[in-house]
Amino acid sequence: MARRPKRQIDGIVLLDKPTGMTSNAALQKVRWMLNAAKAGHTGSLDPLATGLLPLCFGEATKVSGFLLDADKRYRVTVKLGERTTTADSEGEVIESRPVVVTREQVETALRRFIGEIQQVPPMYSAVRHQGERLYKLARKGVEVDRPARTVTIFALTLVEFRPPELVLDVHCSKGTYVRSLAEDLGEALGCGGHVTSLRRTGLGPFEAERMLTLEHLERLAAEDPAKLEAVLLPMDVALRDWPEVRLHDDAAYYLCQGQPVFVPQAPLSGLVRLYGGARGFLGIGTILSDGRVAPKRLVVHSEGG
Repeated sequence: MARRPKRQIDGIVLLDKPTGMTSNAALQKVRWMLNAAKAGHTGSLDPLATGLLPLCFGEATKVSGFLLDADKRYRVTVKLGERTTTADSEGEVIESRPVVVTREQVETALRRFIGEIQQVPPMYSAVRHQGERLYKLARKGVEVDRPARTVTIFALTLVEFRPPELVLDVHCSKGTYVRSLAEDLGEALGCGGHVTSLRRTGLGPFEAERMLTLEHLERLAAEDPAKLEAVLLPMDVALRDWPEVRLHDDAAYYLCQGQPVFVPQAPLSGLVRLYGGARGFLGIGTILSDGRVAPKRLVVHSEGG
């Protein structure tokens, strides 16, 4: 049977990733449904984790990298009293301690973690040590020193207190390991702890309310492929919090040829999203020191999908 020719499809799907599936497996499944030529995701979720995984197709992959720096939100269940090899329920229990804590003690401990904190990446993570992923070393039984990193916890809220379990809402910066946060919280409470469930509820401009499950996408694909393509979000929604610069036709033409242009009342610095008349979203620009707008990452619109 001949292979279907891949299609140039541009846009973003906000997937509700199921537990037990890698982020790449989820991406490839949706890519196959769309028969998309090019695809990528923005920030992996562990197989244990569920929730918001933005999948970018076609030209939208050009903006996906800018989402890696975005803040993230999670709902996490922490089981106190046990430490595991992986800091989550997939690992072996390596220490058990009694849990004798009050709600007030938990809330006091949580306040210590709000703001900039130093965090040591877990051994079961994708961080590299001398060119090798830490999780590969951990599977061999090797543990290495990991330098602490500065991350920011913007908010940390106790949603449910049901010892030995706690349910927390976390709003954090890029690079934050919620498993390390759970482990450190357990130590602060004197009993240890690990993650039993983790769900991402927000990433940058995206929120959980717009997520779609794999089952829903499969139903749409079975009914009518056009319905599946209709759920794609425009690629510029990933940058909706950025300043917008609109160019007249001549300026848009020269900018698309790679030339910086002057734009009245443009922002004074930083990255901007660019629009040009009937062409719509042009891509990402940057403001030069002389005030001109220069192209940084331009997109090419597909003709009719």
